[in-house]
Amino acid sequence: MGRPEPKKDEIAALVQRARQGDVRAFNDLVRRYRPRIYALALHVTGNESDADDIAQDVFIRAYRALDSFEGRGEFFRWLYRIALHLAFTLRRDRARRSSQTLDDPRVEFGVAVDAAGNPRKAAALRQLYSRLVGALDQLSPPIRASVILVCLQGFSYQQAAEILGTNDGTIAWRIHDARERLREAMKAARSKPPPPPPRHPRRGTDEYDTVVPSVPKRDDSDMFDLSSLSAWYN
Repeated sequence: MGRPEPKKDEIAALVQRARQGDVRAFNDLVRRYRPRIYALALHVTGNESDADDIAQDVFIRAYRALDSFEGRGEFFRWLYRIALHLAFTLRRDRARRSSQTLDDPRVEFGVAVDAAGNPRKAAALRQLYSRLVGALDQLSPPIRASVILVCLQGFSYQQAAEILGTNDGTIAWRIHDARERLREAMKAARSKPPPPPPRHPRRGTDEYDTVVPSVPKRDDSDMFDLSSLSAWYN
């Protein structure tokens, strides 16, 4: 079925008002769509600061280009195309000088959402998810974008195809190919024991407190749930 969208008539009315100069209407559109644009950018870049910058840039560009939006397609698809272009361009430009860090925010958000405060589970998930996002990052941009839209953002094949300007069959092939590639990349993860959870010294004692990330205080936490993706490639 895919991820449900806000009522088309309601969004179309907001877009029309925004095109007529109604700033409140455009701010309403930003409120509705920014969390998902941010999540999309974070899954592509793996960097919170970059994702924030991209989300802001998307809406600045959209506002400036409202007159060019003819309304033939859904407003959110237009936003997603802008966001994907910016995110993959930034990642490509930084690829030669960027390196993956141990504190990948995608991993930390995923652990916070899925570990439910369990330190042992958090340690196991941190290792699994680190390998998973690393494997995801190795996919080609079209395949990776398809996986992010379908498996992490909950879009149907048809919705993803409309955003990416292709057809259902191509999305289906990309998802199949991605599943095979992720399955192969993740084989090694099963043979290694998980590292111990990170611990901080307890003030005034020789004891340590186990650190478990808290659930992000966001409306888009479901889009950082990596458990469905880790089950999907098996």
